Amino acid sequence: LYPRSCTDVACCFIFIIVIIGYIALGTIAWSFGDPRKVVYPTDSRGQFCGQKGTSNSNKAVLFYFNILKCANPAVLINLQCPTTQVQLCVSKCPDKFARFLDSQSSTNWEYYKQFCKPNFVLGSKVRMNIVLLCTQMFGLVITMVLSLLFILLLRYIAGVLLWLIIFGVVGAIGYGIWHCFWEYSTLGMKPGSNITISDIGFQPDLAVYLNLSQTWLIFMCFLAVIEGIIVIVLIFLRKRICIAISLLKEGSRAIGNIMSTLFYPLVTFLLVTICIAYWAVTAVFLASSGDAIYKVTSPDGKCIYDNSTCNPTNFSQSNISKACPGSQCNFAFYGGESLYHKNILVFQICNLFAFLWLVNFSIALGQCTLAGAFASYYWALKKPDDIPPCPLFSSFSRAIRFHTGSLAFGSLILGSVQFIRIILEYLDHNLKGAQNNVAQFLLKCLKCCFWCLERFIKFLNRNAYIMIAIYGKNFYTSAREAFFLLMRNILRVAVLDKVTDFLLFLGKLLISGGVGALAFFFFTHKIPILQEHLPVLNYIWVPLTVTFGSYIVAQGFFNVYSMCVDTLFLCFCEDLERNDGSSSRPYFISPNLHQILRKGEDEPKL
Repeated sequence: LYPRSCTDVACCFIFIIVIIGYIALGTIAWSFGDPRKVVYPTDSRGQFCGQKGTSNSNKAVLFYFNILKCANPAVLINLQCPTTQVQLCVSKCPDKFARFLDSQSSTNWEYYKQFCKPNFVLGSKVRMNIVLLCTQMFGLVITMVLSLLFILLLRYIAGVLLWLIIFGVVGAIGYGIWHCFWEYSTLGMKPGSNITISDIGFQPDLAVYLNLSQTWLIFMCFLAVIEGIIVIVLIFLRKRICIAISLLKEGSRAIGNIMSTLFYPLVTFLLVTICIAYWAVTAVFLASSGDAIYKVTSPDGKCIYDNSTCNPTNFSQSNISKACPGSQCNFAFYGGESLYHKNILVFQICNLFAFLWLVNFSIALGQCTLAGAFASYYWALKKPDDIPPCPLFSSFSRAIRFHTGSLAFGSLILGSVQFIRIILEYLDHNLKGAQNNVAQFLLKCLKCCFWCLERFIKFLNRNAYIMIAIYGKNFYTSAREAFFLLMRNILRVAVLDKVTDFLLFLGKLLISGGVGALAFFFFTHKIPILQEHLPVLNYIWVPLTVTFGSYIVAQGFFNVYSMCVDTLFLCFCEDLERNDGSSSRPYFISPNLHQILRKGEDEPKL
């Protein structure tokens, strides 16, 4: 590794100023924010839930009729949940489930009416209880253990394990196809199972969809397409897979000599968690500054007065209620008329932008640290004797001491693109009711272009951080050299580096898919031993959440392996250009891997 000096100093100073300003913004928000508005949730009438001395003192829980509508990018900007239904203060979340007709009986109505809007009858929905939460966390722990065990086994039986993963994924998907066909054939003989999904619409009860034959037909077709794609890729890249396995074995040896790298994702996770917590607390305090502001909401979201300010005391006599029947004047957020309150939205935007910058910096710091540790392994002529002591800590120290500005520069570019994407998502959400097809088309094109740009910048930044860790140059020079180095080795990148990414993806898919399938069988009472202790599954997203969370956890561990392979691959390309294998300029790569990689280049490209 080359001697180095501080890089991108100007961006480093700007980054430090932004951090100081971010701290000042948080301090101001915490000064003006009302702690009660943070501790106590607020219902649609602007009343606190659970506050002593009020009518809601025994109702400390806020009940959303449709909390799924809160999963919207608009929440990141103004912290307003765009649900068109009432939020009520209740004493506890519902622990029973009933359909509309069942809730009308006299025995059930006394319980369900506390969760209904005033003067309106509506069935209740079950909220996720502590059993579901503990089960989801247990699934994530299983994923973490399996991911760690997988990486440790790669150290000793990489070839056998990777081929087992390949055939395991193919076999698991094949079994899924057979199971979907069996369910489809079985349901085809039952009356009422031929109803289409479009006829019943969205239902939070998973059993409704699983009782439709069309659901299993869609699953079967989807899995068949995935199976076909994987088999075709395996057939055409069978020789490259063998070479990629050799590269993964070298990565296993690198990780085996620097075992501390396996636990560095915990540092990145801690830094990202701190950023998320600071952003969330600051955003909540900003949103809770000022008086209660009420907004108009309509059932279909097509009222011309939607999202306009209203007064709940005289709303029923206003022209808005007459122009938009069924519209309501609900609590939205807190605001005011002072200069500070008028700029709350600006502060929220600054809070969001600083959050994106800091999160991307935390991830960039992790990538540069791991790259420096694995580069020190590669450029050691006699492995492992020439590996410097504490390579991970040394790499982390170099990244912080010399390259904070470069990492801030790269994360600033990526954070800016992500910020623009959030703005586009916000505009797209607000323009859904508009009839201007040209504007919607242009907006979707912009969203697609910026998505592609974000993917490209992530790829370029990743390789730029590797070059920074090796040579210690600034971000622009490192990004340029990394890009042209990859372009000079484009065939290797296409058929070798990406094949290793494909193999690691299969590993993540097998682990997360296995945990997801276990969660599905768990919640649908397909495990006889645990049937008596299982909660009733009323939400389709419970096993999906477990699967998604499992994939995120697995990706955290597999990213160490992926970063190792990318670093070794980039070092290998650089090694071939700078050295010729002579005694004065020897190759740093191991002879066996060098022979396999060069042999793969001489073979016809598939």
